[in-house]
Amino acid sequence: MDKRKFFRNLGVSGMALLASPTLMASTFSKRPQGLPLNAKNWIWMTPREGLKPEEWKRELDKIKDAGFDAVLFESYNGRKASFQTDRLPMGEPILNNLSAHGKEIGLEVHAWMFTMPCNIPEYVAKKTDWYAVNGLGQPANTHPAYVDYYKFLSPSHPDAMDFVQETVKSLADIEGLTGVHLDYIRLPDVILAEALQPKYDLVQDREMPEYDYCYHPLTREKFKNETGIDPLKDLDDPSASKEWRQFRYDLITDLVNERFMPEIKKQNKVATAAVFPNWEHVRQQWSKWQLDAFLPMLYHNFYNEDIEWVGRMIQEEKAALQQNAPIYAGLFVPELSPEEIKKAHKLSVEAGAKGISLFQHWSMKEGHWNAVKSL
Repeated sequence: MDKRKFFRNLGVSGMALLASPTLMASTFSKRPQGLPLNAKNWIWMTPREGLKPEEWKRELDKIKDAGFDAVLFESYNGRKASFQTDRLPMGEPILNNLSAHGKEIGLEVHAWMFTMPCNIPEYVAKKTDWYAVNGLGQPANTHPAYVDYYKFLSPSHPDAMDFVQETVKSLADIEGLTGVHLDYIRLPDVILAEALQPKYDLVQDREMPEYDYCYHPLTREKFKNETGIDPLKDLDDPSASKEWRQFRYDLITDLVNERFMPEIKKQNKVATAAVFPNWEHVRQQWSKWQLDAFLPMLYHNFYNEDIEWVGRMIQEEKAALQQNAPIYAGLFVPELSPEEIKKAHKLSVEAGAKGISLFQHWSMKEGHWNAVKSL
């Protein structure tokens, strides 16, 4: 989901792009001695039209000065790219300059891409068979769940996944870039986080077919070849089938481990992903993914939880992981005070996380910057 648009639609304050923060020269901070090599703090960052190259550099300097180690820059949002490309609609190609400046100042720059959503008008209109299908037989390009831009591709369509894989490859090929960050590498939410449901006048106490994807003909055919069952025709209640559920988990896992991650590693880049704590509801069994690091979005307010929940989730997620990869707790800045950021960081690290990742850069107030500096 496009986080900026989604939370604006939800009415969450602070998600509209803020006025540009004060641009400042930096005095680069050094990591305290004794911290583990993979201990770091991250921040997501979105494009902003009209900034000059020197202004972008000063923003990176500010991020570095605050003590961040890595920035995740929105490089492809499912509609247009923010890097040089001849295969996607392109906005300002900011990423290429950012990666070079990040390398110069010792700040990791990772290309954050929306993986499964595709809102490019030409594809929406002409590649109609590429899109995921819900339990009512409706394709996501004409019947997206919740919001108009929830036009997810089907993980079973080979041409659609070739298209996504080529975007991953294009980003991994960029010189000076540290890594590629996979976002929305999943299916649409069959059940939204509890605090979000009232925004859509929903009570999702069960899996409803209009929000349940992917029933694409190719997905159903694959499942039938393996089991003899067509989940749309042969199951009275598809949501009760553990086998059908696991099959879709595995579709996404195979994309990560067999298609996308190898493209990133070919160029010796770092492979990461933004993932959900309620992974079952987005068919995202990320504990089986073979990535270098994970950034679970632990936005406790969305789940009607207190901030201590962040630490509890880190413990659960570390226990579930099938490899020894670092976890960085994703935190939602508009719903956190500076003191809460410090508390969430402490809870996360004590629970086994290697740091935090903040969403997002333009939402940071002076107090938030100071809080990160004090970590």
